[in-house]
Amino acid sequence: MSDSSTAIPPSPDRITASAERPRVVVIGGGPGGYEAALTAARLGAQVSVVADAGLGGAAVLTDVVPSKTLIATADVLDLVAGSGALGIRDADTAGSPATGALTVDLGAVNARVRRLARAQSLDIRAALEEAGVRILAGTGRLAAPGQVEVTDAQGQQERLEADAVLLAVGARPRILESAPPDGERILTWTQLYELEELPSHLIVVGSGVTGAEFASAYRALGSEVTLVSSRDQVLPGTDRDAAGVLEDAFRRRGVTVRSRSRAAGARCEGDGVVVTLEGGEEIRGSHVLMALGAIPSTAGLGLEECGVRLRPGGHIETDRVSRTSVRGVYAAGDCTGVYPLASVAAIQGRTAMHHALGEAVHPLISAQVASAVFTSPEIAVIGVSEQDVAEGRVAGEVRTYPLSTNPRAKMQGIREGFVKLIVRPGSLTVLGGVVVAPRASELIHPITVAVTHRLTADQLASSSTVYPSLSGSLAEASRQVAMSLFD
Repeated sequence: MSDSSTAIPPSPDRITASAERPRVVVIGGGPGGYEAALTAARLGAQVSVVADAGLGGAAVLTDVVPSKTLIATADVLDLVAGSGALGIRDADTAGSPATGALTVDLGAVNARVRRLARAQSLDIRAALEEAGVRILAGTGRLAAPGQVEVTDAQGQQERLEADAVLLAVGARPRILESAPPDGERILTWTQLYELEELPSHLIVVGSGVTGAEFASAYRALGSEVTLVSSRDQVLPGTDRDAAGVLEDAFRRRGVTVRSRSRAAGARCEGDGVVVTLEGGEEIRGSHVLMALGAIPSTAGLGLEECGVRLRPGGHIETDRVSRTSVRGVYAAGDCTGVYPLASVAAIQGRTAMHHALGEAVHPLISAQVASAVFTSPEIAVIGVSEQDVAEGRVAGEVRTYPLSTNPRAKMQGIREGFVKLIVRPGSLTVLGGVVVAPRASELIHPITVAVTHRLTADQLASSSTVYPSLSGSLAEASRQVAMSLFD
């Protein structure tokens, strides 16, 4: 996908104005699908959404909303666990609240998780209904470029005519054949929310975002946690300094990290599980979470028969305005493999509808996409990375400012974290940044604004910040950048 920021004007292959309202059919009810549907409805289209797993898709029902709700509970326990240094007695429990003053009722936690997910799904349904969108419960497949075949739970079929089709079918957990999930001991991340009791020892296989987040959360909830990573670094591909802070936090909290270890399989044995590593070593625990990434849910949709090109991994090929290789067919979200982020799926969905319905389009610019890892501490990134600079792909200067000198951080007992800025030499234009801190997902926004609007470090530094605040470190880092580079 190109990163051009130039708006794309209307083109001849889009839906042309007529006496009838253009017909849009969306397959999939996740962020890419429901945002596209709302956008198309606002633009005057007749819109139908086909969803088989509830509105909101995996992001709302089994992934983003549930996991971040669980993590919010873990954050409270993590905060209390380290509050002895603030003078709060009977709270410092050496990083494991369940062993001290607090215990966790995981059944109650997960009941709340499921309740909030359902509520969010109902809110999305209400928004779509208010916008006049027709909602069909069932599965959809592309019968022809302008036709969608819908099959409901009873096997009844309906064929919908469409001027534009959006495929937003998402992805599902990757399964290791030698570790088939049973929903009780061997789990995918979609199955964790049915647990009634806290795992005594959770083995997490996979050290990407999903694995790292659940390892962090379950340790805070009180489980013993072992993280099995095939790489030499947790969060491979993430800023190395940020990953280093997280690994230090894992060690301090008692998470066992098995680096350069690849899982060969997992099996249930007695009232626990055994994870076998390549080489034959075995790790025993009560439960195992297989967090090995996701595969696109594109099989059986009739895509190849209709000429929609797929990449070798099954992702749908799209251009920078979400078009597929077939006229009138668009795609958005995890099924495209662009970025596995709900925010990006929503942008892709809106972009597709603006393009299909004749509006000027601003394509997605990857360098302006912020992302976060909801561990403790959180990690948030935007734009050019230090590795890009080190490997010569981008000319940049990198400066890091620790949070340890921030007065608010001292007040809250925060001992780890930093702000990192990457700027263009000479002009000091902000190209990228990293924040490692509590609520880094919120703190990254000013840097995202700076990257998006090509602000300089001087301009970022000149914005007023509250004293004391963690955001003050963003301005201070900018001032340090400006002073150091002008020396």
